[in-house]
Amino acid sequence: MRPEVENEAPVTAKRKHLIIMASHPDDLAAARTRIVSAYDPCLLEQAGHRLAALLANHLAKAERSEGAVLPWTDPQDAIRRAAALLQNRGAQIQGESESAPVTERFAALAQLMLDQGLNLHDPRYIGHQVPAPVPLAGLFDAIGSVTNQVMAVYEMGPWATAAEQALVGELGTAIGWEPGSFAGLVTHGGSLANLTALLTARNVALGNVWESGVSRQGPPPALLAHADAHYSVARSAGILGLGSRSIVRVGLDERGRMDPAQLDDELANLRGHGQPVVAVVACACATPTGAFDPLEDIAEVCRRHAVWLHVDAAHGGAAVLSPRHRHLLTGLEKADSVVWDAHKMLFVPSLCAFVLYRDRRHRFEAFRQDAPYLFDPAAPGLAEYDSGMKTVECTKRAAAFGLWGVWSLFGRELFADMVDVTFALGRTFYEKLSAADDFEPLHEPQCNIVAFRHLPDELRRASAEQIGAFQLELRRRLIESGEFYIVPFKKDGVGALRVTIINPLTTPSHLDDLMSALRRQGRALLREKFQA
Repeated sequence: MRPEVENEAPVTAKRKHLIIMASHPDDLAAARTRIVSAYDPCLLEQAGHRLAALLANHLAKAERSEGAVLPWTDPQDAIRRAAALLQNRGAQIQGESESAPVTERFAALAQLMLDQGLNLHDPRYIGHQVPAPVPLAGLFDAIGSVTNQVMAVYEMGPWATAAEQALVGELGTAIGWEPGSFAGLVTHGGSLANLTALLTARNVALGNVWESGVSRQGPPPALLAHADAHYSVARSAGILGLGSRSIVRVGLDERGRMDPAQLDDELANLRGHGQPVVAVVACACATPTGAFDPLEDIAEVCRRHAVWLHVDAAHGGAAVLSPRHRHLLTGLEKADSVVWDAHKMLFVPSLCAFVLYRDRRHRFEAFRQDAPYLFDPAAPGLAEYDSGMKTVECTKRAAAFGLWGVWSLFGRELFADMVDVTFALGRTFYEKLSAADDFEPLHEPQCNIVAFRHLPDELRRASAEQIGAFQLELRRRLIESGEFYIVPFKKDGVGALRVTIINPLTTPSHLDDLMSALRRQGRALLREKFQA
């Protein structure tokens, strides 16, 4: 062995890595240059100006209904195009080269995203329960995204926590609860919100189930729900170890609302057989037709049977902010837990869903855990503000910034205005359908959700199967044409159409145009496939 290297330290894997790095200083310098360029605040400023202009132009065109509501693209074609752009760093979108300025390539990518997306701000978008959000809400959200304000512990997202808890206070008070008596949090969507609330209900109802699991001895626990409850309730039952078959679907009245008398009978039957009950899930409103359950009567039934009442008010919760429609939610204040999606009728970007507890003592019941690496024992009082103790998520985005910003700018009156306008449009559409010989409304709406069928003369003697198939094919043709966006529906197993008027810029004339478009598309469809 050479004497001059006898005393060298052994070449460990870590030291070998350092030697390799030191032997390529030019590569490291280039890497650092690229990193610094990507983080350059001036680049953000330039790209931000371009993006603001692009967004404003895009929304102006959408609000004027210029172009297709849905620029339909075959999924595989869209995926291939997106994948190709990953390979060439966004070049050649519109003939650019890789040497084009980053801001130009950014603008081209942003424009592509806008051109290929569903245009919710077009008043002809009246489909799913996803709103045309107040545009400024997205800019408030962007602040949280650019600076990565995350939540699990207060110190990671202090203002995000403050905004969230301030909104919990406003919403709980709007429901009718006494300030200081309730608690709540934001989570990512109504499905996760329902799961969180029902997990809390399970833990309260079944004692030490969090630590010991659901017992297999004795009758299995049951969950009672509105017969048309959102599918997330069944998913929650499966995840919670209750099993989706544990759900007892409570019968509905003639308006599609949970029948309190049938609920009373079901609870009495379960109690008579010694079967534990986790919770009753009521709807405000139910997804299919927007029916609001009679919460006052349901709450009284739950009180008599000492059962947790959970209300899925993901869509309809915002009606409590409207003096005109608040009566639809009479009794909501008696619920033990409430889910309320701001990314529906509070018109902010997804996802922003509130879980609210009437009794603040339940705020830590969902998760009975310690995580000492997150939660500082030197400041135990801060645990009250650490969202990681209350949500499925550990890292959680600052989901409430958009709602907090819009509420702070415009006040709660704006939300009442949007509820009033869209609910009124639901009634207007129902009246238009009722007055037309070739349309059939399938229910009397309580809000902005309306289900219906188009029934031209040629289909009057058709079978239910033919009528249903016609509705679904008609809807497919309509959305691919780009004229309107509506969604499919089934009533009594037969295909139908459904709208949610969740763009407050939609007007009655747009609804007239929808009916005209359905007639025109329907005539063409009948000529091709549905000849009598």
